[in-house]
Amino acid sequence: MIAIIIAGGFITILNQTVMSPALPSVMRDFGITAADGQWLTSIFLLVNGLMVPITAWLIGRYTTRQLFITSMLCFLAGTAVCAVSPSFMILLGGRVLQAVSAGILMPFAIVILMLVFPKERRGFALGMAGVVMGFAPAFGPTVAGWLVDEWGWKYIFWGIMPLTVIVIVLAAALLTNVGQKTSGKLDVASVAMSTLGFGGLLFGFSSAGSTGWISPQTLGAIAVGAVFSAMFIRRQLSRDLPLLDLRVLKNSIFADATVITMVVSAGLTVGAVITPIYLQNVLGVSAMRSGILLMPGALLMAALSPVSGTLFDKFGPRALCIVGISALAVGTTMLALMGAHASEMYICLAYTARMGGIAFVNMPVNTWGINALDHSRIAHGNAVNNTGRLIAGSIGTAVLVTIMVIIGNAHGGGGAGSAEATAAGVSAAYLGAAALTVFALILAIIKVRDTSENEDEDEL
Repeated sequence: MIAIIIAGGFITILNQTVMSPALPSVMRDFGITAADGQWLTSIFLLVNGLMVPITAWLIGRYTTRQLFITSMLCFLAGTAVCAVSPSFMILLGGRVLQAVSAGILMPFAIVILMLVFPKERRGFALGMAGVVMGFAPAFGPTVAGWLVDEWGWKYIFWGIMPLTVIVIVLAAALLTNVGQKTSGKLDVASVAMSTLGFGGLLFGFSSAGSTGWISPQTLGAIAVGAVFSAMFIRRQLSRDLPLLDLRVLKNSIFADATVITMVVSAGLTVGAVITPIYLQNVLGVSAMRSGILLMPGALLMAALSPVSGTLFDKFGPRALCIVGISALAVGTTMLALMGAHASEMYICLAYTARMGGIAFVNMPVNTWGINALDHSRIAHGNAVNNTGRLIAGSIGTAVLVTIMVIIGNAHGGGGAGSAEATAAGVSAAYLGAAALTVFALILAIIKVRDTSENEDEDEL
């Protein structure tokens, strides 16, 4: 059962990472800028985040088999749309369908692992799952780059479809049900508020690159997003059975863990968008070679995941988190300083440092926060954490890519302009990401404590 669920997670992560080396090619084929192209990543993360709170309700409403198989069928449909898309907007629509599925499958897999394994073994379990899922970002960009160079980016999706069909067949034959179904109606008003709120913020920040920070479109979208986000938060805190139980944030340990992962994600995710643009548009390397240069980082992250889980079970999160964010900060700062003539080895080392660091951050901090919650609140705690992380990643990516475009334009280029202009924009985006990472490090030093130091904390 765990193998099938992790296989589904592997495919959804593979789908997310394969777009990295394909983005410059998609930009050329559809005649779009980096500000437009980043939507393929940002919309995926945003829809993931919007689906996560609904997943908490879905897990209680439907059986394991029903939810998993339906999600995989939705993913298959989205992949098919992407494979035949004749325009950027249809490609974006296919990505939305894929994101709906991924937004269910990833938190679903975490909750199942949390329910099956006892508290003292959760770090190990999530670490082992991280090994399997870590191979997706390790090999996905390289294989995708090869497909892009040889046949074109659409063949990425044609290659993912057979894998999806195999997982669906295995799930139909072998998957068993875990947990208990609970009654309850979906709060449609909360879904609408969260969609308009977080979607408005993302659209507003993304629009700044093309219309300016003080344009009516940018300011209007941000204002609408802020109003509906506030309405969503107020509604969740006032309901007995909220869509997203934000009351879990009253637990100080869980709240600290969620804030740290959000800040880290806001500065981390943009690397998957702008690094391939730099490699292909500034250094002139092929899509496949750009994937190869990103592979060591993903391999290191996968290799360190079980180590991180074992060390967490034995020692706690503090040292792991501080070391991990420090490595992330160093790698990001190196990328911010690379200029227009950095060597491939320099970029590879810096990117590898970032990815190696994240192996010691996400799992330990997430597990530290979840372990502070009562067993009955695990699903909602996981939903809150993942929603915050994904929305922070999508908005962070939009803001940093917007900075890249604005700085690039100021240097006489833009998202797809001259090498010097593109390099200046990428450096500025990475400088913003480095600032966020340093802020996360300060939070970790102040807030994160090992289990023995948290014995006096009140649990919900």
